[in-house]
Amino acid sequence: MVPEEEIRKQAIKNAFLHSGIADAKAVSSKIFGEFPEARKSPKDTLALIARVVEQVNSLGRTAVEEIVQKEFPEFLEKEEKKEEHRLPDLRNVRGSVVMRLAPSPSGPLHLGHTRMSILNDEYVKRYGGELILRLEDTNPANIDPEAYEMIPEDLNNIGVKIHRIIIQSERMEIYYAEARNLIAKGHAYVCFCAAEELRKLKLQSLACPHRDTDPEKSLKLFDDMISGAFKPGAATLVIQTDLFHPNPSLRDWIAFRISPAKHPRTGERYYAFPMMNFSVAVDDHKLGLTHVLRGKDQLNNTDRQRFIFQYNGWTLPEYYHYGMIALPGEKLKTSIIRKGIREGKYTGWDDVRLNTVRALLRRGYQPETFRRYWIESGLREIDASFSWDIFNSMNREVIDGTSKRLFFVKDPISVIVRSGPGTAVRIPFHPEHKDLGFRELQMGEDPGIYIQAEDWNNLNDGATVRLKDLYNVSRSGEGLVYQVDQEFNPKTTKIIHWLPRGSNEFSVMKPDGSIDTGRIEKSIELVEGISQFERYGYVKLQKDKKSALFLHR
Repeated sequence: MVPEEEIRKQAIKNAFLHSGIADAKAVSSKIFGEFPEARKSPKDTLALIARVVEQVNSLGRTAVEEIVQKEFPEFLEKEEKKEEHRLPDLRNVRGSVVMRLAPSPSGPLHLGHTRMSILNDEYVKRYGGELILRLEDTNPANIDPEAYEMIPEDLNNIGVKIHRIIIQSERMEIYYAEARNLIAKGHAYVCFCAAEELRKLKLQSLACPHRDTDPEKSLKLFDDMISGAFKPGAATLVIQTDLFHPNPSLRDWIAFRISPAKHPRTGERYYAFPMMNFSVAVDDHKLGLTHVLRGKDQLNNTDRQRFIFQYNGWTLPEYYHYGMIALPGEKLKTSIIRKGIREGKYTGWDDVRLNTVRALLRRGYQPETFRRYWIESGLREIDASFSWDIFNSMNREVIDGTSKRLFFVKDPISVIVRSGPGTAVRIPFHPEHKDLGFRELQMGEDPGIYIQAEDWNNLNDGATVRLKDLYNVSRSGEGLVYQVDQEFNPKTTKIIHWLPRGSNEFSVMKPDGSIDTGRIEKSIELVEGISQFERYGYVKLQKDKKSALFLHR
């Protein structure tokens, strides 16, 4: 069995690094990694870790820091050596920069979009210049009309400053003009092959039978195409590249396709729309983009767009391709969410079960947290997985100092405290910030209290626990007995939370949609916004003061 003192050391270290709250999973990982003997009795080890972590978390941030100073000063040295995270300088900056965010208005922004948004915003702030929000809405079948307003709102709410908004559906004549220009130069042609047929030809480095059409005739066919002379799927405009290019995906690629769907902004005015690679290349040049940040999954698209720049003699922006961040199991696809909203599965785009920006902000995540996480993730080319543990730890550092503490008893049961004195307990809303005020728990003459069912079920007859900020009690049959002379030792005595009779009923909705019910102290009337329910986690209180949204531990 691993010595309890070693577990306590790791719990103290983890709590010190995370605003006084240790994470049991992180401590367990460390213990099992450093002490192979822990694997011989994993259940017992995990139970011991859980108990020690709970004891450490009951101490408060100030007490943890005092323990570190006295017992583990080496933790302080490591804390002082923490490096400052800064994004690398951009290449070839000549004065200010012009950068862009380019989401599709298929719905509001989700967690993945915040990376692109914040990194671009950081560079524009560093160098000065312009950050353009370009709404890429040239796929009329996949547009949510409300997204035109939701996306700028989301960006503003996470602190991203937009200097100009460009909507691609308002630039159709520009795309048509540039397409005609490339056709006239012999760099594009109208193709009547079926999509699968064209794909097979390219894989064999064979030319489409329409590839050598005279430019003048191709111009006429393109005008017929955009005016509605052909049925959907019958014709496309193809950019002519190199049929022997070693990357088959870069061989002759589609630049325009017919889409008869009614556009929410332009209606039925346009019949043929540019594909992303064409409109993006044109806009990046026309808008004067100097630097483009995008994921590695866009490498082929970057190479396709280079052809447009090359054929027109345009200067390429500086491209950066960062590694992908995996968000396993998260609900991000807007089409799935939209369907769920229509069917009543979700209450809206800010449903707590989602990871849209508005849902995460609603739960209580702070704009500073998004920014710090993505700056520290940086522009690394390696792929990685998003870490909720790190994200939550960063958010906890932001909110901890202003979050008032409250007692919440989940799944409460009522028990009698025999011989216990009726007393009022005055407790600070925050152990380190007395300026946040105090709250009072009144025992009164009623010896009954609420405690958590789990605490009661784990309490053996005769065992002693500490009612937090009150006194020691021991279990005797179906009740508790006041221990008048027994001193409190936080290393050996378990601390549990309690509430007097008459405390308010309360519920907490969790990110998985489940609901915890229990009792909350009446002092909740003096608390707004984010609170920490001790031994439970941080929550975002709702206006009715009868419920909250769970944030994180």
